Amino acid sequence: MSPFLLTRTLPVDATDAALRADVLHGLTRHPKTLPPKWFYDAHGSELFEEITRLPEYYPTRAEREILIDRADEIARASGARTLIELGSGSSEKTRHLLDALDALHSYVPVDVSESALRGAAESLLGQRPELSVHALIADFTGGLALPGTPGPRLIAFLGGTVGNLLPDERAVFLKSVRSLLSPGDALLLGTDLVKEEKVLVAAYDDAAGVTAEFNRNVLRVVNRELGADFDPAGFDHVALWDPEHEWIEMRLRARRAHTVKIPELDLVVPFEAGEELRTEVSAKFRKEGVRAELDAAGLRLDQWWTDSGGRFALSLATAV
Repeated sequence: MSPFLLTRTLPVDATDAALRADVLHGLTRHPKTLPPKWFYDAHGSELFEEITRLPEYYPTRAEREILIDRADEIARASGARTLIELGSGSSEKTRHLLDALDALHSYVPVDVSESALRGAAESLLGQRPELSVHALIADFTGGLALPGTPGPRLIAFLGGTVGNLLPDERAVFLKSVRSLLSPGDALLLGTDLVKEEKVLVAAYDDAAGVTAEFNRNVLRVVNRELGADFDPAGFDHVALWDPEHEWIEMRLRARRAHTVKIPELDLVVPFEAGEELRTEVSAKFRKEGVRAELDAAGLRLDQWWTDSGGRFALSLATAV
């Protein structure tokens, strides 16, 4: 069996330190915010998997359709011998690419979760014993150093996760990706597309209330990790479309005026009745906007694929 290597580039206490910093910064500003990455403890990940199966939530199905239908084209266009996946999780969605990349030598999954990386590697190597897997425990939004692997290399950032970054953050991120690319390397980027407001809002406010529980889960994470006394039931889930910025916002709206104590930060946070805490921005894109953002980062949009409904896109960009 090919070797499985695991490299930790994050300090062991990095997640705890990042949570403390994000909570302190986000809950002492106005309006209050918390980053969406804190949804994803074990329970939050289970809830998100449930969300991806809901009838209202189209992005996962639409992206999977593209990967199934276009994997061979992506493989031919990239010619990749190394696939690097940012935010790889279970690596489930990239298996279509892995199957299509005939010349693939190495797979480099990047995630903050060691357990997810080990589980994905075990499954992959059981099916593809010839594959070299070098997993990185890393935060891809920070500086990322890649292992030496054969080119051409294809960096995949799927799921529309790039939309969770604000425009300035996206610009920094895309430039950081560009810095990792050599001639012949490429970026495969997943972007959710602008569409009818009712379709977008329904995807983030499903009838079964699963997304509402997912949204409130960030409060449970803060309670558990920092000893806070948030009452998740005291907040309503809000999802709205911002047509000016062309993004969905998820918020938690306080049902009553109250204060929250966070002992680990020696912090008391007041909430007014009706005050909203923003927990996620999910930008939606148009082709020309994606092209412009890639151009600004030194990347050329070469290929553009959408699902049959035109709801989601995968783009292939190369360094210029």
